[in-house]
Amino acid sequence: MKANLVEKKEQNQKNDLSSTVENNGGKYLTFLLGNEVYGVQIIKVQEIIKMQNVSRIPRVKDFVRGVINLRGKIIPVVDLRVRFGMNRQNDTDNTCIVVVQVANHNEKFIVGLIIDEVREVLSIAGENIEPSIYLGGNDNDDFFLGIGKVYQEVKILLDIDQIINTTDLSQPAHIEL
Repeated sequence: MKANLVEKKEQNQKNDLSSTVENNGGKYLTFLLGNEVYGVQIIKVQEIIKMQNVSRIPRVKDFVRGVINLRGKIIPVVDLRVRFGMNRQNDTDNTCIVVVQVANHNEKFIVGLIIDEVREVLSIAGENIEPSIYLGGNDNDDFFLGIGKVYQEVKILLDIDQIINTTDLSQPAHIEL
């Protein structure tokens, strides 16, 4: 009887995970960071703008490049390469800012994400999204919605609400003297 309860609990957890992943099916804006293709839900994307001068702000996290003035609204800009622990790279003609709406603590705010290059918008059915996998206890494990399978390729689907949060944007970076 105890074994049946354990099996039933495991099956319910699998069903919950499957239904969550299937709910993530839809349209994704895909982009490059290094050689990897990532995607964010298109519903989170407000617009894509060409790279512009970013005003640096002292004592913010190292992945916050600064702020820009977007039609009279000041928005923070995050360098996704640095956020993911990749090497910082010089901006190119393909570098752009994806402006996204992030939900955090019952609040919505706008953030710019610096990415290497926009690819395309893809429709990915829920059944073509594998649940996020355990990656060894890394703090970034919750950054992922799942892995999208598209034409024998994989697209790493990001949970933008987990990647960007108000705590990260408001805490000063550690400065060593």
